[in-house]
Amino acid sequence: MIRGMHGMFYTSEPEKLRAFFRDTLGFSGVDVGGGWLIFDMPEADLGCHPADATPGGASGTPSISFYCDDIRKTVKELKGRGVEFTAEIADHGYGLVTFFRAPGGFSIQLYQPKYEKGKKR
Repeated sequence: MIRGMHGMFYTSEPEKLRAFFRDTLGFSGVDVGGGWLIFDMPEADLGCHPADATPGGASGTPSISFYCDDIRKTVKELKGRGVEFTAEIADHGYGLVTFFRAPGGFSIQLYQPKYEKGKKR
């Protein structure tokens, strides 16, 4: 049975992005050979959204976001580590949202969910 989810970032700067995830964001992981790091993520969830060119994406477009418990505290901590944020924190209904840059041309969403995590329906 499925027991997890594996995400992937395709990047023109793999070494820089791996170092960013490891050293700046603090993700731990294992080197599976040749410097290829597979990061252990603390938890995950998965949403299925309707396709919409704005503000979402075209059908078939995946998206990876990170979430936290206290967005203001997390943004302050990450800025202290040199992370560049590209948007002010805004209420998007489902949570408080901002975006930050990562090596390889990525803009990654960080949000504080308003919904209760882990509640079974």
